[in-house]
Amino acid sequence: MRNRKKIIWISVVVVLLSLLATAGVIAEQWYRMEVCNYESIDGENHGYYVYPDMDADSLLALMQNDYHIYSLRDWRWHKKHLLYTVPKPGYYRFPARIGDKHLIRRVQQGIESPVRITWTNQVRNSEQLAGKLAGQLLLDSATIVRHLDSVAFMAKYGLNKETAVCMFIPNTYEVYWTYDVEQLFGRMRREYDSFWTDERVRKADSLGLSREEVITLASIVESETNRKIEYPQIAALYLNRLRKGMFLQACPTVIFASGNFNTRRVLNRHLAIDSPYNTYKNLGLPPGPIRCPLGSTVDAVLNAPPTRVLYMCANPDFSGTHVFSVTFAQHAAVARRYQAALNERGIK
Repeated sequence: MRNRKKIIWISVVVVLLSLLATAGVIAEQWYRMEVCNYESIDGENHGYYVYPDMDADSLLALMQNDYHIYSLRDWRWHKKHLLYTVPKPGYYRFPARIGDKHLIRRVQQGIESPVRITWTNQVRNSEQLAGKLAGQLLLDSATIVRHLDSVAFMAKYGLNKETAVCMFIPNTYEVYWTYDVEQLFGRMRREYDSFWTDERVRKADSLGLSREEVITLASIVESETNRKIEYPQIAALYLNRLRKGMFLQACPTVIFASGNFNTRRVLNRHLAIDSPYNTYKNLGLPPGPIRCPLGSTVDAVLNAPPTRVLYMCANPDFSGTHVFSVTFAQHAAVARRYQAALNERGIK
């Protein structure tokens, strides 16, 4: 009888230990699945770009540089159980601690993290803009340029190939890395419309200019100098010329027409270039912007002060400022001094 009780007791203990072991395995599986099988080495979140040709193991190899993986065995079992084979392309930012299920579900369903894209007012044309965007998105630059230059595509946004870049006001925007062209341009159009508040539209109307014409003028103003303090005065000068029906005679438009953005001195051969962007030969504004101007420069145009100035010339002291004149005689005197300074320095 005593031996029988002992056997029963041992059996009970064995069953209990088996149950505890099973519970431990289940608890660990649950923990690795739901809570944490990956813990970042530095305690920070980390993000990864998953390209279309990447598989599950490729992503795992990337993560191993930043995360300690507690159980590869559990990972393989969970991956098989959740039918995980290929992650969807995208940019994914994972927390410092994450379980297998949450990681797998995110990349299986393409639940991306946003990325920030940005470009500056140094972007001068559609090719440069496309290059900046393609460097930050999955899209390739040739596809972006093709759509920027497409009459039919840009007509959907009320623009054309010359004014297409108007929609891309330099700033930082949160988007998804895998945006296609429609999504990207749709997002930029919403940002563009948001920028053009009722007040800005009213001011543009009072100047007799469309939104795209204001941006085009802002691009010229911005190309004239790096001195932002001069933007309102330069904008006022060109607005005065537009009202009087005078040629704008803006050197940056001639440089744009030449295609050589490194030109330091505009010569007669530049002024003879046959291009709609040459404002020495064509009245009014060019057909589109000559760079992507900042929103603040657009505001400088919209808020240009009343003034009588019609001429400006780079300051002969090479300070980067300009000398503004009301009459041509005043301007001609300054221009002679500036040309002499250029010659003295051997700038051609």
